This record gives sequence, structure tokens and C-alpha cells, in this order.
Amino acid sequence: MAEMGKGGTAGKLAISVQKRLTRAQEKVMQKLGKADETRDAAFEEMVANFNKQMTEGGKLQKDLKAYLLAVKTMHDASRRLQDCLADMYEPDWFGKEEMDALTEEMIEKEMDNNLEDTDTLWLDYHQNIMDKPLTSLDSYLAQFPDIKARIAKRDRKMVDFDSARHHFSSLQKGKKKDEAKIAKAEEELGRAQKIFEELNVELQDELPSLWDNRVGVYVNTFQGLAGHQEKFHGEMSKLSQNLNDIMTKLEEQRELKKDASAAAKTGEGSRSEGTNHSESASSAPKNAVTNGSDGDLPPGFLYKVKAVHEYAATDGDELELKIGDDVLVLAFDNPDEQDDGWLLGVLEAHWLQNKDTSAKGVFPENFTQKV
Repeated sequence: MAEMGKGGTAGKLAISVQKRLTRAQEKVMQKLGKADETRDAAFEEMVANFNKQMTEGGKLQKDLKAYLLAVKTMHDASRRLQDCLADMYEPDWFGKEEMDALTEEMIEKEMDNNLEDTDTLWLDYHQNIMDKPLTSLDSYLAQFPDIKARIAKRDRKMVDFDSARHHFSSLQKGKKKDEAKIAKAEEELGRAQKIFEELNVELQDELPSLWDNRVGVYVNTFQGLAGHQEKFHGEMSKLSQNLNDIMTKLEEQRELKKDASAAAKTGEGSRSEGTNHSESASSAPKNAVTNGSDGDLPPGFLYKVKAVHEYAATDGDELELKIGDDVLVLAFDNPDEQDDGWLLGVLEAHWLQNKDTSAKGVFPENFTQKV
């Protein structure tokens, strides 16, 4: 049995080798113009379209896989970047004196959720592209190898058909006709023609349909990709806005802390300045207090200021100011009662008319200017 098997294999190999030799001889004869070649311009155009379609599909598949790899790389980079931010984000940046502990907890929790949601979005985005656009494209391209093999087989069977046709024709034209050989050659020609035409008809039906299907495949691929991109970037923009809001809060708190520190220093300077003014006032003659110019002020006044902004009093001990009003500044009876940035005085017009300070009141220093 083993020997028969070997003999059968050897016989098939010999037939295969003989077919290749016959086809090679036929192709040589056709190139030399000594044998007619079956040509089908319409089919050749279909094959050219098929090869173009297969090349474009392969490129699209390769680029889509590269895009997926880039998404994964970007995800990893984004995760490392946000991990870095989380590691550096210190609760004491906001200051325990300046920030409520509950608000601080909310911000830290919001950041934790932000990192978790971002990771989920990246993973879903990557998986959605793999499950839909790429899987659909893979299925589309999976049919090309089989069709390519059948096109190659159709080409081989066409050469066999040409070879059988030429052999039959040469026998018919021979001077000595061998009817048995002619009959066998005719039989072989019929068989070769049938095999070729079956393959040819099948491919002529499939190739145009496959060529038209490429439009739907490209639409589905890019429409699906665009839909996933829109959803992903939309959700990411919300999280990015949350992160931006957190950073804005951090900057605002930093500015508030800086302003508070600057105000504290200004207050110390104002208290020191107020002490100097009090000392100057006490050391100067009561009826010779000056306003920084050559003119003298009425006794008891420190200096004179002019209102450069209107000020509407909001309390009974405050002085109403209009732009251009001259105010005579008084010292506080108790320096500890003076608030930073506030002065005590009486309108000069009132003093000139009544010669008393009964209408005195406090007013913001930055609404006036020394004269």
C-alpha cells in the first residue's frame, strides 16, 4: 500500500511538472507571436481595480493599526503626566488658614475622579476602535487572498485552454490525420474550456461587486472612527475643563494668599506711619500744624487732603465725599481705633463755616490725595 501511495504521489508530481512545462512553452509561443492568446480587456481592468483595491485596503489597515498604537502610546503618556501632577499636588498649596478643609478635600477628590475617568475614557476609545472599525476592515480584507488565488488559477487555466486549442488546431491541420488523437484533443479542449469559463464567469460576477463595496467599507470605517473620536474628545474636554478649573482655583488661592501677605505688610507700614504723624503732630505747635506746604492749617489738624473719588457713607461714623472736597485730617483720640487705610477728618467747608469738628467722620484714604 505504501508503494502504491508513493507511486500515486509521483504520478501527480509528474503531471504537475508536465502542466508547468506545457504552460511555459505556450507562453513562449504566444510572446513570439506563434500562437494566439486569449485576451479580455474588460477582465484585465477588473483585475487592475482588484489589485488597486487590495493595496489601498492593506494600507488603510496598516495605518489604522498605527493609529491604534499611537492612541495607546498617548494614553500611557497622558497617564504618566497626570500621575506626575497628582504626586506634585500638595494640599498645603492652598494654605490651611486661607482654605476651608472641606473645600480642600473636595478638590483632591475631584482630581482623583478626574484621573480615574480619564483612564477609562482612553481604554474605551481604544477598545471601540478595535471592536468596530478595525474588525470590520479585517473582515473586508480577509476575502482578498482567496480571490487573488482564484484569479491566478483562472490565468493558469486560460493558458491550458489556449494550449489545448492550439494542439487541437494543429492536429486538424496536419497532413496525416489521426482521428483518435483528434478526438482526444477535442475532449481535452472541451474540458479545459469548461474549467476556464467557470472560473472566468465567477470572477466576472464577483470582482465588480467587490470593487463597488469598497465605498461602503471606507464610509463605515471613517464614519465609525469619527464618531468614536467625537465622543472621546467631547468627554475628554469636560474632564480637561474640570482640571483647568482646579488649576484656576489653585492660582486664585495663591493670588489671595499673596495679596493678604502684601496687605499685612502695608498695614504694618501704615501703623508705623500713623505713629510718625502722631509724633510730628504732638511735637509741632498746636497752632502751626502744616499740610506739607508753606501754608498753615487751623490748630489741631494734621494735614489736608482732596477727594479724588466720590464716596457714599455706609455707616453713621463715615464721612460723605464728593470729588473736589477738601478734608482736614484729625488724629484719632485712640490710635488703636484706626483701621488700616482709613482716616479721620472734617470737611474744610464745614470747619470754615462752624469752626468745630462736630461733623467729623472716617473715610477711605485711597479715595483722597494730599494737597
